Amino acid sequence: MLALSGLLVWGAGEWAAQSELDNQWDNLRRSSEVQTLALRGVATRYSFLPFTAAQQPLVTALLKAPDSERDRAAANVYLETVNAHAGSDVLYVMDTSGRTVASSNWQSPRSFVHQNYSNRPYFSDALAGLAGRFYGVGKTTGEPGLFASAPVRDGDRVIGVVAVKIDMQPIVATWAQLRDPVFVTDALGIVFLGSVSPWLYKTTRPLAAADVQRVRNEEQYGSDWSPVAVPWTLRQQRDEPGMELALPAGGSRYLALNEALPDLGWTLTLTADSRAVALARQQAWALASLASGLLVLAALYWRLRERHLQENQRARIELEQRVQERTHALQQAQAFRQSMEDALLVGMRARDLQGRIVYVNAAMCEMVGYRADELVGQLPPYPYWHPDDLPRHWQDSEMALAGQAAPQGFESRLRHRDGRDVHTMVYTARLIDGDNRNIGWMSSVVDITAQKRAEEQQQQREAQLQRVQRVITVGEMASTLAHELNQPLAALVNYAAAARALAAQGRTDLLADSLTALSDQALRAADIVGRIRRWVRQQPQSREPCDLNVVVDQSLALLLRAEARRHGIPVQLDLAAGPLCVNADRVLLEQVVLNLGLNALQAMQGAQAAHGSAEPESPPPELLLRTRAEAGHALLEVLDRGPGLPPEIAARLFEPFFTTRAEGLGLGLNICRSIVESMGGELQASNREGGGAVFVIRLPEAPEK
Repeated sequence: MLALSGLLVWGAGEWAAQSELDNQWDNLRRSSEVQTLALRGVATRYSFLPFTAAQQPLVTALLKAPDSERDRAAANVYLETVNAHAGSDVLYVMDTSGRTVASSNWQSPRSFVHQNYSNRPYFSDALAGLAGRFYGVGKTTGEPGLFASAPVRDGDRVIGVVAVKIDMQPIVATWAQLRDPVFVTDALGIVFLGSVSPWLYKTTRPLAAADVQRVRNEEQYGSDWSPVAVPWTLRQQRDEPGMELALPAGGSRYLALNEALPDLGWTLTLTADSRAVALARQQAWALASLASGLLVLAALYWRLRERHLQENQRARIELEQRVQERTHALQQAQAFRQSMEDALLVGMRARDLQGRIVYVNAAMCEMVGYRADELVGQLPPYPYWHPDDLPRHWQDSEMALAGQAAPQGFESRLRHRDGRDVHTMVYTARLIDGDNRNIGWMSSVVDITAQKRAEEQQQQREAQLQRVQRVITVGEMASTLAHELNQPLAALVNYAAAARALAAQGRTDLLADSLTALSDQALRAADIVGRIRRWVRQQPQSREPCDLNVVVDQSLALLLRAEARRHGIPVQLDLAAGPLCVNADRVLLEQVVLNLGLNALQAMQGAQAAHGSAEPESPPPELLLRTRAEAGHALLEVLDRGPGLPPEIAARLFEPFFTTRAEGLGLGLNICRSIVESMGGELQASNREGGGAVFVIRLPEAPEK
């Protein structure tokens, strides 16, 4: 008995240890798949940026004329904007000698501009016409990152290189939260990324002298790097998928699994503490010892049981009687359950693990028009699946059988036997037997055909109502169109007159600029017409992320600055330091800024004409455009030093066709408010302290992409 107990205890310990070891390897494999996807995602997330920037004419122009300060400034601003929207670390351009001529961090104290990176492989690869990728410590910042590059071509000739630096530290921060070490080695076996910082830039195997010299020449891991071995050893495990990683001097031991990433030239290594295997063996020994003791107690109990056999016989007879009573009660409960199922209006369908129908209730049969004996035993595709939705039926069925059905249910269109469509909501749950095993899936099918029809009718009524409302506003849109086209048409006339005068003077250098501006205004007028037509036809607005500061600059460039100069009124800007990103129709928003600015200029011009020269104590006329962020909103304020807003005018300021000017239509401010509100914002007006008026555009601030 003792020998048998000892053999049981030893066997249980070995079985538990092997089982835990297999479980650890399985966990490592699953974790490896997840971490590999995450690592590839971070490494390739911004690989498109160099190719995109290489196509930009600003970059090509700078590389053709690298000493042009204007081209350099334009390229710096472009790279800074693209880098900010993309969220990468640094985006920069190098000429064929490796010297950086423009960079997104051109304003930073550690700017890449004028730095030379000709010794980096990603530069030489791109210069050869290939896409480059290289991980290393930055020569300028000293901070590590992944560098991706692309060539800039002028025809068949490579004239420069665009590169992006990607910060890999976010994924390292994720690894640092794991219990066991995770690290990545390059093709030479050097640890360059991992959750244990003392291991970084150490070698896992001896390096050839040529490889050491190449790493030093490329300054991949810093200018003073030298090969130092990692403080652990790896040993292949017999009949196991991975290796054992052992720290020196009786340190921890880990199971280590390598995952090669050939497309990146890296190897990802994940580890798991092997102490769990020893702990499982010890726990199994304890449980087996307890089981052996229970076997001894069971033998003693058997002898005691024999003594009480007669008493147990009487108890068994009583138990059989109770079983008969319980069986009768169960039969009654089954009959009651069947009656309830037949009375249900909700369809019930049970399937086994292979998808075979094993049960349907009367409501389900009535819903699809098939008898229970025609459905039970059927495998997918079922006869009531709608022929137009077969791919979706297959997808929903496979997800349900895999235990991934949406807990909130999903819609499914079925085809009744008589050919009509039946819209349903399907809710699926596990079918559990008495041994708590999953033996299939039970689905509740609710007929929502009447509800769907009611929703469709309601949608049709709402669509018709919206169409009627838009048709009603066509008259207002005609006035809107006339009002909005006034400014670009006036600009067209001015530019045409200027072009005629320049042509007469033979000044062809300025003539081309005037013709270009004239064409831009014509395109702007066409864009305004197109947007109003799309609005009337119920087409969605073209809303996109845009910087409110850029909108102000564009509006000044279009007309405001020229009009202010013509009226002799200075224009002041007080713009927010950083970008103010909003989701808006850029052209319509520029039109709003133009309208408000022109109104302010006309108000100040009218006040000067009415009162003659300004009084000594009155503030001089000026137009101030100010942007700022406030409580999740982006604000644009248009301030003037005009006559202000009397109470009787302020109350009717945004009414259609209300105007204080003889030549005005009274639609400008009404249209401005409608445009701002269609973008989810609001337009307000008030008197300015010290004289004048303030118009405030408030729009929800959008996150930067």
